[in-house]
Amino acid sequence: MAEEAGTTAVRAQILVSGRVQGVGYRAFAVRVASRHALLGGVRNLDDGRVELDVEGTRAAVDALVHELKTGPPAARVTKIETEWKQATGRFSEFSIWY
Repeated sequence: MAEEAGTTAVRAQILVSGRVQGVGYRAFAVRVASRHALLGGVRNLDDGRVELDVEGTRAAVDALVHELKTGPPAARVTKIETEWKQATGRFSEFSIWY
């Protein structure tokens, strides 16, 4: 995914803290990322956070981060950390990683 709508793809590693495990947060992230045509994946971390590794346009990633702040109804997000990186083009879909 080198170009999409004339905008260079970016990669972001996103860490979400709060009550985000056991509340359908990963499935929510897949739905939102897919709606924004993003590629990558999401997984639970042992420390209780959720990690997303995502690639797409900067605008699409920003839209995802905005929606991640709310999450599904049972979630309570307290913090989101985003580290921007260079896109790799290695992802072909957005899925839950185990």
